[in-house]
Amino acid sequence: MRQAAAALMPLVAAVALAGCTTLLAGAPSNIYDLTAPGDVADPGGSRLQILVPEPTTVRALDTDRIAARPNPTEYAYLPNAVWSDRLPRLLQARLVETLQNSGRVRAAATPGQGLLIDFQLVVDVRAFEVTNDGAIADFAVRLMDDRNGRVVRSRIFRYGVGISHRDNANMVAALDKAMDLAFSDIVAWALH
Repeated sequence: MRQAAAALMPLVAAVALAGCTTLLAGAPSNIYDLTAPGDVADPGGSRLQILVPEPTTVRALDTDRIAARPNPTEYAYLPNAVWSDRLPRLLQARLVETLQNSGRVRAAATPGQGLLIDFQLVVDVRAFEVTNDGAIADFAVRLMDDRNGRVVRSRIFRYGVGISHRDNANMVAALDKAMDLAFSDIVAWALH
């Protein structure tokens, strides 16, 4: 009996250690944020009030984990790194901020903030990830008249940015740059 118990001890210790490793691995060492472009100012103002609903996306991107695509049919996530919020909410906040930074709207807000809305800027996140070719930001955007629900216009915005070094900080910086390029163009397009 003693020999059986002694033989099981390494197995019990290994299972306990594996449990601790799993718990420790769940805590990311780095939490990353995105920054809205600040150089979209335009001297021409408007009286528009724009609502930005939370963007839609596939489940693999509807998370706080930072997506990578080792190949076109597989998702993975950067190790020890997460966004400061779920990606759709983070993109929503930064798009509102970009609209506000433009100086061309009376107001830009998210649902529930009590605006008399002129237009909605509806975004589908098609891709926001690191690939072997670089960082990709791909958004399908619709400008919708809030009074009658009709789509005024729609367009796809896709930007890729190269990555100099394959560490988390550089990959996130490239994603941030791709988002900045897309959001600057989205705002110019929507307010044209």
